[in-house]
Amino acid sequence: MLTPEFLKSKFEKGLEYPAYIKSGKPDQFDAWKNFERVARDHAGLNSVQRSSMHDFTRQMHVLVISGLWCGDCVAQVPLLHIIADERPELIKLRCLDRDVHADLSEQVRICGGLRVPTVIFASEDFEFVGLYGDKSLSRLRALAAKALGASCPLPTAEVAHDEIAATLDDWLREIERVHLTLRLSPKLRQRHSD
Repeated sequence: MLTPEFLKSKFEKGLEYPAYIKSGKPDQFDAWKNFERVARDHAGLNSVQRSSMHDFTRQMHVLVISGLWCGDCVAQVPLLHIIADERPELIKLRCLDRDVHADLSEQVRICGGLRVPTVIFASEDFEFVGLYGDKSLSRLRALAAKALGASCPLPTAEVAHDEIAATLDDWLREIERVHLTLRLSPKLRQRHSD
């Protein structure tokens, strides 16, 4: 069960993004860093997105269940890092390996599978807020259009810049949805007198 205590213990075992990508093999690290560079250079947050994020007031914990070997993770988790980097005091991002943390992965199966990336959103108190994964809508649309047939693209597969921008926007919208859920929470509004 995803109790606050369990989520907090998993969050504390999670790695910050830079440490997470360094924990893999050199070729995995290179794939993740290359994608992050392309994303920042060609599809980073625009001024409207940055402005909306600066209205955030609630802290959230974002726990990413991932695999360094997974192409979908390479094409999405760096985007979460880019988003969290914009408001690190409020968006606390940690990454966990799916297989190492099977006790968590088993509880958040998607379509019966141990899918990655799977993202768990929790409040400042580690109360469960939401679950999102394993692909954003834009990512699903792009994969469906390509009809690759593979269940997980290779980490080195090139991703179009417009797809990166759309996927970044999908993740940002989900983070905004979680933020507004927290912002409008009666419990948190009472605590923060707002």
